[in-house]
Amino acid sequence: MSEEEMNSYRFTSGKEPSDEMLAQIMKEVAQEAAESNRKAQEAYFKQMENNIAIKQKIWAERINHALNG
Repeated sequence: MSEEEMNSYRFTSGKEPSDEMLAQIMKEVAQEAAESNRKAQEAYFKQMENNIAIKQKIWAERINHALNG
């Protein structure tokens, strides 16, 4: 199926998509969802690493202050 045919289909057109169109639509949605999930997971772990670094700095300062006054 050509990209032009895929881009011309609209769910509101009143006609059902062909099995080929539906499979392509579902494949693209799955790919977009996987990419979105990957980006969200990457951002989550980056933020977690930042939070850990901040907490480590705070505790190092507290320990240093407790030891050295």
